[in-house]
Amino acid sequence: MSLLEELAGNKAKARAAAKELTIAQLENLIEGLNNALVKMQEDEQARQAEEQAKAAQAAEIAKLIEQSGLTLEEIATLSGGVSRSSATKGKTVAPKYRIQWNGETHEWSGRGRTPKVFQAYFDAGNTREDAEIKN
Repeated sequence: MSLLEELAGNKAKARAAAKELTIAQLENLIEGLNNALVKMQEDEQARQAEEQAKAAQAAEIAKLIEQSGLTLEEIATLSGGVSRSSATKGKTVAPKYRIQWNGETHEWSGRGRTPKVFQAYFDAGNTREDAEIKN
C-alpha cells in the first residue's frame, strides 16, 4: 500500500502527517490533490460519455439489423465475414529470391527473418539483387 493510500484511509494518520508540513506546503498539497481530483472527475465523465455514445450506436445498429430482418450470421456471410488480415493468413507467397549454395537450390519470399543460408550468401559479398528471381 502506498503512503497516499494509507493516509487516505486513516484520518488520524493524515492529520499526523500534515503536522510535519508548513502551512504553505499543506496548501500546495491540497491544491495539487484538488487538481488531481478534478482531472480524474473529468476523465471519468469523458469515459462515461464515450460509453453512452457507444451504447447508443450499438442500439441503433441493433435496430437497423432488426428492421432488415437479417441475422448477424447472415450479415457476416454476405459481407465476406473475413477480415483482411485473415484472408491472406497462411497462404504461401511466391519466392522472390533463389540461390545455389553448397550445391543446393534455396528459395525465399523475402518476407520475415532472413534464412541463415541467405544471410551467409549476403555475408559472402553478394547482394539481394544477385539472388533476385528474374521473370
